[in-house]
Amino acid sequence: MTKAAQLERLLGERILILDGAMGTMIQGHKLAEADYRGERFAAFAQDLKGNNDLLSLTQPGIIREIHAAYLEAGADIISTNTFNSNALSMADYGMEGLVYEINREAARLARSAADACMHQAPGQRCFVAGVLGPTTKTASISPDVNDPGFRNINFDTLVAAYRESLRGLLDGGVDLILVETIFDTLNAKAALFAIDCAFEARGKRWPIIISGTITDASGRTLTGQTPEAFWNSVRHARPLAVGLNCALGAKLMRPYIEELSNVADTYVSCYPNAGLPNPLSETGYDETPDYTSGLLREFAQSGFFNIVGGCCGTTPAHIRAIARAVKGLPPRQVPQIEKKRRRSGLEPLNIGDDTLFVNVGERTNVTGSKAFARLILAGDYGAALAVARQQVESGAQMVDVNMDEAMLDSEKAMVTFLNLIASEPDISRVPLMLDSSKWSVIEAGLKCVQGKAVVNSISLKEGKGEFVRQAKLARRYGAAVIVMAFDEQGQADSLERRKTICRRCYDILTGEIGFSAEDIIFDPNIFAISTGIEENNNYGRDYSEATRWIRANLAYARISGGVSNVSFSFRGNDPVREAIHTAFLFHAIQAGMSMGIVNAGQLGVYEEIPKDLLERVEDIILNRRPDAAERMVAFAETVKGGGKVQVEDLEWRRQSVEARLSHALVKGITDWIIEDTEEARQQAERKGGRPIHVIEGPLMDGMNLVGDLFGAGKMFLPQVVKSARVMKQAVAHLVPYIEAEKQKLALESGEAVKPKGKIVLATVKGDVHDIGKNIVGVVLQCNNYEVINLGVMVPASKILQVAREEKCDIIGLSGLITPSLEEMAHVAHEMEREGFAIPLLIGGATTSRVHTAVKIAPHYSSVTVYVPDASRSVSVCSSLLSDGLRDEYTRSVRADYDKIRTQHLSKKPRAPLLSIAQARANAVNTDWSAYTPPAPKFIGVREFRDYDLAAIASHIDWSPFFQTWELSGPYPKILQDPVVGEAARNVFAEGQAMLKKIIAEKWLAANAVVGLFPANSVGDDIEIYTDESRSQVAMCFHNLRQQAQRPTGKPNYCLADFVAPKGSGVKDYLGAFAVTSGIGIEARVKEFEAGHDDYSAIMLKSLADRLAEAFTEHLHQRVRREFWGYAADETLDNEALIREEYRGIRPAPGYPACPDHTEKGALFRLLDAPELGITLTENYAMWPAAAVCGFYFSHPESRYFAVGKIGRDQAEDYARRKGLALPDIEKWLAAVLDYDAARSSPT
Repeated sequence: MTKAAQLERLLGERILILDGAMGTMIQGHKLAEADYRGERFAAFAQDLKGNNDLLSLTQPGIIREIHAAYLEAGADIISTNTFNSNALSMADYGMEGLVYEINREAARLARSAADACMHQAPGQRCFVAGVLGPTTKTASISPDVNDPGFRNINFDTLVAAYRESLRGLLDGGVDLILVETIFDTLNAKAALFAIDCAFEARGKRWPIIISGTITDASGRTLTGQTPEAFWNSVRHARPLAVGLNCALGAKLMRPYIEELSNVADTYVSCYPNAGLPNPLSETGYDETPDYTSGLLREFAQSGFFNIVGGCCGTTPAHIRAIARAVKGLPPRQVPQIEKKRRRSGLEPLNIGDDTLFVNVGERTNVTGSKAFARLILAGDYGAALAVARQQVESGAQMVDVNMDEAMLDSEKAMVTFLNLIASEPDISRVPLMLDSSKWSVIEAGLKCVQGKAVVNSISLKEGKGEFVRQAKLARRYGAAVIVMAFDEQGQADSLERRKTICRRCYDILTGEIGFSAEDIIFDPNIFAISTGIEENNNYGRDYSEATRWIRANLAYARISGGVSNVSFSFRGNDPVREAIHTAFLFHAIQAGMSMGIVNAGQLGVYEEIPKDLLERVEDIILNRRPDAAERMVAFAETVKGGGKVQVEDLEWRRQSVEARLSHALVKGITDWIIEDTEEARQQAERKGGRPIHVIEGPLMDGMNLVGDLFGAGKMFLPQVVKSARVMKQAVAHLVPYIEAEKQKLALESGEAVKPKGKIVLATVKGDVHDIGKNIVGVVLQCNNYEVINLGVMVPASKILQVAREEKCDIIGLSGLITPSLEEMAHVAHEMEREGFAIPLLIGGATTSRVHTAVKIAPHYSSVTVYVPDASRSVSVCSSLLSDGLRDEYTRSVRADYDKIRTQHLSKKPRAPLLSIAQARANAVNTDWSAYTPPAPKFIGVREFRDYDLAAIASHIDWSPFFQTWELSGPYPKILQDPVVGEAARNVFAEGQAMLKKIIAEKWLAANAVVGLFPANSVGDDIEIYTDESRSQVAMCFHNLRQQAQRPTGKPNYCLADFVAPKGSGVKDYLGAFAVTSGIGIEARVKEFEAGHDDYSAIMLKSLADRLAEAFTEHLHQRVRREFWGYAADETLDNEALIREEYRGIRPAPGYPACPDHTEKGALFRLLDAPELGITLTENYAMWPAAAVCGFYFSHPESRYFAVGKIGRDQAEDYARRKGLALPDIEKWLAAVLDYDAARSSPT
């Protein structure tokens, strides 16, 4: 077994130990100038004291002794004494000519120490890491504050320096390469470039560890990158491990190593300093071995790393203590990270299947913008930077830079501009797209960018050889590539040519070069339409069709294009060009276009294009009629704006402004709220008042009335949310006046309206459901609480950071899926660990009072309270924050939860569990010889994109819609309920009105995938086969069986019982599905929220959820009638469907019959669901939240059931079948375990 294979095997088994500081140990020897010189350099012209790397030549015994001390302390990996052994750093001592020798001898010293250790202890494996340090230069920052574009080092010089160092390390016998203490990612990319060149030259690869340095509490490298942006920038090197070291002690490093651990799909290393520098300490640093090792043990218990060691200030004593502290603890499990298009500037840009269209700013392009070209030609780079900044501020998530101008030195201009961008964090936070028809210009740009950039573009125009060369270089620089549909014969101008060229390029890149498919972006050529040339008429349609084909056939690749090309025929007519761009993008995005080069500040809104203009624009884009071009040209001359609609006055508008504001708040009317609020502000000022008095007076009077009516049951939740919308818009109008007044008068903060308390709300990490949480936030805000809503999928570290920074009084957690329960417990544990003492509120569909008391509250010594719904939130918060009520309320909650825990621990099982063997012996007894399973009409997968929402809507079950708004009762009876009937009718009418808009204006898109496959059961599992040969298993659907004792004659059900066993000879089948009706919802929700319209945002989410369930019902009906066809004559109405009066079932992972959410992962791979825009979070919640997935069973006896509690024997068997460790399975099945996994040890 090779050393690399041995290292990887050990990393899978345990946490490996890296050595500690070399410099600290050398300092302990208190060496003098003569010691550094030795005999060889006694007469050297320059001072050499402090050149620690030289000691590998002049004092090899000391260096070998240090290596041996770390090995004896328990280090598995020792690092060479070569931190500064590069030409740039050694130039300070005049010793750049010794770089190769120093590296080689340092490697040999470490090699001999490691070999000697293994000789003395034959069972021990010791590895030598060859260190490449950061050098004393930085390629991303100017050393001259007066000249931000200046650099005293360039990429090529760095590469040359690293190659020479690397040659010595490899010749000296290192086992792996450690690129460490990275404060400038561009320097690191040069090192990785040199490494890849060396590996290619030697025909062999060595493992690489890449270790960045977060310099301070900003959480960024010295050159400004976040941990995830850093990872995105270096991920192309495919390192064995990535990690952090230096600058910070373990305590301050924790959130950043946690972030890196969560996003890196490789091993993680961590070797912090021994705290902060302390010149009075013997080692120069604060922390003792016990203190540092205690912190790192907690990191290990949290699953943050696979390799741990020490940096500055650490000694063999520290390493020994760390090795003991982590011994026996499991290594971090490398997570399965969703395949995304990962780019970065100073911040990451991760483009997933659920990411909205990515705008690439186009104005920093000398060929596309005359104004920008004039600035660059004039050398006015300051003004040119302002253009880039405007693009980012207008919404560009990436900036395209092009310097192809005949009168420019394009390479020089590209380098100058990119170096200046690097000094502007508000621009360089986004990734860059380097655009040129000359590869030399693109390459010059790649040498200036520390983030992960995009090359625009490469193609087969100059033949396969040049295409391959450029692609390999792009990968070596760590860039993604745009691939033009262009080959040796020219640009692809037909659909078939586009397909052929894109397929050929994809196969070369992925098959021959090994280029990551996620880093491939195709540009299938956007040409001008409506040119008057008949052959060009289909250009718009062909682009969309090519896009659709690429998404379906070239896995993980994405599509881009230069959008302004499409409207070139109408240059000079900006309104028409804007309409064409907007409509073209609308259709291209629907087809699968994921990014485009556009002017981010000049895109219209599709719904706002005048209908007559839109009709003609879409005629030319889609080539819908032969005279489309002529009609468009004629109409373009007549395009004009429209007028405003007059709204008639109403009786209540004649009342005083105070009465009007109160009326608007109670009735939820926003039409005149801004003008009424402004009138109230001016009236207050005339009377000597201030803007804040409008809030304190009429607005709060109105909201107090709303609160009183809600509390008395005379208003209901939908109306309260609408009232909050009105209040938010009014306050938003007043805020600028209040802030201006504060600045002018320097008012004390206490003079402002003081909220009752500050509350941070979050849907926990891995969960995307937030309707209920948002409603809680609205209700609390209505009652004068300040609410910070962090949104969905929020990690514990961010929740606690915001709570501390904002001095919050309460933390509220929400979640819908069962894995969120464990994440809530984790947040409680972290609150305890970090010393919080504020109340913790728990809510969400899967939570309960019992679960909160038993599983969450014990982790946190302060009070934890379960809040069942929004209506209780105000009273709970009021009690917790009231000086007079807090103590008594807290005591009552603690006493209640203590009682619940006691009852839970003492209660006897409702029914003793059978062993899993006994349960299987009592399985459903089916005579398979007497039953012939129906065969589906097709085998495989069928996709449905942009499904007719009107067809779906007819299947909506409205009862859960009212439950969302906390209105209880079955539909339609609830509409006549004497208590809530009026509120139900109102919210139902508004829901129906919005539903009509959703359908008519296509606010949402509904996508689905259905699969029908040959299948047979194998024990409690179901094998799903690729085809009728049944020779290849596409997926194994793992199931659980009921273990509770059943009444006589009642079986212990398992879903596998409803599929014919593999050995029966019966050919059975299984269906699978995933649906969503939430495509496009985020943009619309953000639009509502930006307008302070929470009511409409919540209404839209609730309707999307209903449509998803309705879509599921509708598709299941089609499966029974058409696709599988076993109930072709079924004629059930919607009410019968809701009552499930049909044959077969559709159980969903995470629900009672199959409670394991992780089965969704295999299901999504089987169906390739992400291609439809449906993805899974790390906790297997579906995104968009309005989504459903599951399986179809056709057997007439199949039925729904609850697995209930299971025993350890089944959990162990299930873990074995899934190939997972028992603790991992116990985590996901915690809700159904009949034993305490935390207290029980494996048998």
